[in-house]
Amino acid sequence: MTRTSPHAPSRRSLLRTLTGAAALGTLAGCGVPAAYVEPGDRSAKDESAADRRLTWANWPLYIDTDDDDAGRRPTLEAFEKGTGISVGYTEEINDNDEFFGKISPSLMNHQRTGRDLIVISDWMCARFVRLGWVQRMDRSRQPNVAEHLDPLLRSPAFDPGRRSTVPWQSGITGIAYDRRRLGREIRGVADLWASDLKGRLTLLSGLDEAFALLMQGDGVDITRWTTADFHRVCDRVEREVRRGQIRRFTGNDYTKDLVSGDVLACQAYSGDVIQLQADNPDIRFVVPEEGAELWSDSLMIPDRARHKSNAERLIDYYYRPEVAAELAAWVNYVCPVPAAREVLAASKDKDTAALADNPLIFPDSTMRGRLAVARDITSAERLELAKRWNTIVGL
Repeated sequence: MTRTSPHAPSRRSLLRTLTGAAALGTLAGCGVPAAYVEPGDRSAKDESAADRRLTWANWPLYIDTDDDDAGRRPTLEAFEKGTGISVGYTEEINDNDEFFGKISPSLMNHQRTGRDLIVISDWMCARFVRLGWVQRMDRSRQPNVAEHLDPLLRSPAFDPGRRSTVPWQSGITGIAYDRRRLGREIRGVADLWASDLKGRLTLLSGLDEAFALLMQGDGVDITRWTTADFHRVCDRVEREVRRGQIRRFTGNDYTKDLVSGDVLACQAYSGDVIQLQADNPDIRFVVPEEGAELWSDSLMIPDRARHKSNAERLIDYYYRPEVAAELAAWVNYVCPVPAAREVLAASKDKDTAALADNPLIFPDSTMRGRLAVARDITSAERLELAKRWNTIVGL
């Protein structure tokens, strides 16, 4: 049987602030040379051949587990058995900024983090790449990644060619709504400003999570947006706040408002909606006609990791279509391995086979044509943009 996991509410970071760990991300743009690590200082002696193990930090509920024993992880156990490499797997990442603050002192001081592999959101990966805090991978050791990585995800602006990052899972930021309660379809971002949604609409509070979809609704190409585009969208959101259109700005708790009927439409993540639809088929998810953002949480090998080759081998293992299919059937996010779709479709289990036709796991051609990976917010832009957005949101 297919197992679907409850969504980890902190997987997409809930809030952005201008202080604490988030501020450290601007170091590279503020003339603080001690934070940047030169290419020659990023690697250490690779002990993989003699020490067949690695340490992997991930988010909670972000890997398949056994139906009868939640402490067992079938795909990971198969990797360990097949390779003889022992994996120390920890679910220690609950927030991108929090984890950044946890390991940044080691990285900026050219020290080991104690982790060979980490998974964080791409907008945060961009900070690590710019600061020189991750190592480039040897793609000759990763033939599955080279062959099977989704073309839509292959070359984000912050990491052309995906040399330092590899998507673990992806998702779409779009619009969720209750079709029965609203009584009509939603097709685009412009539909959110209609009078029948006044006071019954929520937007995401996080800058990095919210801005791209709203720009797309304004006709902006999010692969090359400008600060002028951003401020124009902010002007629109401010007007909607003043006239009472937006009920509130939320973290992942937007799902509670949608389920209760307090809101009829909201900015939402595709992975959440799959879970909600299991209980309420009237809840719909739409990739707006103007487009939606395709995002990823990605695997990275931090500087001075002791088991780089072992980590590269594990990453490549998860890009085997049969392994990616098993993982997709459990986590229900957008699978970064399109070839996994055929594996699921061939399953003898009806529920598992049905996942192959779910466009929120394997977007169809129409949906793919509307998806784009946003240009990330640079360190030089972040202070100005976060100040404007947080003022609107009330952070």
